[in-house]
Amino acid sequence: MKESIIYQISHIYRDDYRIRAFTFGQGEKSLCIVGSIRGNEYQQIFLCSRMIRRLKKLEEEGRFAEGHEVMVIPSLNPASMNIGKRFWGIDNTDINRMFPGYPLGETTQRIAAGVFEVINKYNNGIQFTSFYMPGDFQPYVQMIRTGYEDPERAKDFGMPYIVVRDPRPYDTTTLNYNWQIWETDAYSLYSGTTTHLCPESADMAADAIERFMICRGILKGTPAPAAPGRIFHYDDLLNVRTTRAGLYQNLAKDSAKVSAGQVLAEITDPCTGEILETLKSSADGIIFFQYNDPLIYAFTSAFKILADE
Repeated sequence: MKESIIYQISHIYRDDYRIRAFTFGQGEKSLCIVGSIRGNEYQQIFLCSRMIRRLKKLEEEGRFAEGHEVMVIPSLNPASMNIGKRFWGIDNTDINRMFPGYPLGETTQRIAAGVFEVINKYNNGIQFTSFYMPGDFQPYVQMIRTGYEDPERAKDFGMPYIVVRDPRPYDTTTLNYNWQIWETDAYSLYSGTTTHLCPESADMAADAIERFMICRGILKGTPAPAAPGRIFHYDDLLNVRTTRAGLYQNLAKDSAKVSAGQVLAEITDPCTGEILETLKSSADGIIFFQYNDPLIYAFTSAFKILADE
């Protein structure tokens, strides 16, 4: 394992801003793994730390195939994580809306440009990303539809779900989208949580990446058996939305499998405790996403249900 600084900004008042990378193997640039880009993505940097420990052990055991290099970047935004902010601390911009970057632009544009210059040379790219809403979700692999994506190849991870999503306008400035445009086989991997640590889903993601590396010839060995991944479009998810705001009590925490009409959550008046709304499943299936903050607004998607095939 080799540790290096792939990007650095000098600071006149504090220590320099540095982005660290850890490299394994030697040869063709086969795989780059990027962890947290936002400052609250604790599960994502946690997953990277476990991945680095695993890759170090695999390298020591001689499991890397000859002629392959793997790079892991735990965080692109350690400064925001240090102060507990999701976005860049000075101007509240999102680094994952700045790719491929601009070396003469604002700070976050320069960071994106400096990092992308290094990582766009890799054949495969995996980003540990977070959901845009507070909540927990089923671990899955996502690909943005750019014309370069091949969902069948995502089955190499052995994860149960593969989601394809049409790009929105802002996606054209994300890491995943630009990786694909620059001909990197790119995947976004969601490991279940964001702001709290979940070792079980982190280990599932690490197992999936190890299996992916074996299937792609980066590691020696036989891939572990895995169920065929279910491929579906993001728009196939059924939203269970609120019509009232209030205190939110999730009643479906212990079961991912639900039936049509099953009670999922209640919204109560913060002062009187009166039940304002009861949320129910709209179909038989699994809970793919569930909101988990104690307060909820009206017209919020509290659950996303993946209906049975």
